[in-house]
Amino acid sequence: FQEGYPASSCFSLYNNSTSKFPTFLLAGIPGLEFAHAWISIPFCCLYATALSGNSMILFVIITQQSLHEPMYYFLSMLSAADLGLTVSTMSTTLVLGIFWVNAREISFNACLSQMFFIHLFTFMESSVLLAMTFDRFVAISNPLRYATILTHTRIAQIGLAVITRGTVILTPLVLLLKHLSFCHSHVLHHSYCFHPDVMKLSCSDTKINSVFGLTAIISTAGVDSVFILLSYVLIIRSVLNIASPEERKKAFSTCVSHITAVAIFYIPLISLSFVHRFGKHAPSYVPTLIANVYLLIPPVMNPIIYSVKTKPIQKAMLKLLHFKGTHF
Repeated sequence: FQEGYPASSCFSLYNNSTSKFPTFLLAGIPGLEFAHAWISIPFCCLYATALSGNSMILFVIITQQSLHEPMYYFLSMLSAADLGLTVSTMSTTLVLGIFWVNAREISFNACLSQMFFIHLFTFMESSVLLAMTFDRFVAISNPLRYATILTHTRIAQIGLAVITRGTVILTPLVLLLKHLSFCHSHVLHHSYCFHPDVMKLSCSDTKINSVFGLTAIISTAGVDSVFILLSYVLIIRSVLNIASPEERKKAFSTCVSHITAVAIFYIPLISLSFVHRFGKHAPSYVPTLIANVYLLIPPVMNPIIYSVKTKPIQKAMLKLLHFKGTHF
């Protein structure tokens, strides 16, 4: 039985009666339930950093006319995706009080809604990182046509395509779960609803769900990562064709922030996959911690990376803070 849960409640969650719309029990960090109150402190700090950092980036880009350029429009899309991801996971991790009051129950429909938005914003982040790679490629390989290629209309079309692709891929994935029956343990392994996690609890045939799930991840993060890699091969080739060493260094330095953002998105994703497949003997809290890191670190780190590495963002933030300070 889960610590802090009455036996009658646990029995209703663990029994084998078949249910179409069960109530799931979200996990905290297995084996560390006694420390949940203390663990909530760094989680709160991370959520506060993610919310404030991405909100600041969005506000600065919207309000500063000098930042109304393709690169910063894509950065605002990345911040919007990070904000959505943060709010989607925060709703169960902190707001419903897994770490504070041990409130772990979540209804089937609420679970599906959270799952949809978590995966949607994750797929959107992957798509935006690919769009930002294209932006860097055009800026370096064809700078004279940069403004004519990445017009406001084209950027809006890319943004719409990012949202549409994620929605079209995820809708059937979520709807297929509504046709499953759940007669096993209703205890999830994360502090939020995750498609593979929910699917494993079903006693129905989940082959179609597995195929759709695999197709979804390959057609989004899988395809995006391949195109990002190929784009950087082309970017490196374009940089090496620049005659001046100073210009080569300057051109490649504009990609540093983006390369870091790609790394902090894909490395936790790959780590989580390896732990689930090869970490069977690892302590039970390790996959849960990595799963939380996977969804929290990019929203926390992206605003910091772009604030530190991008001088126009730095100047705009300092200008805004100075303006507020003088009026205070």
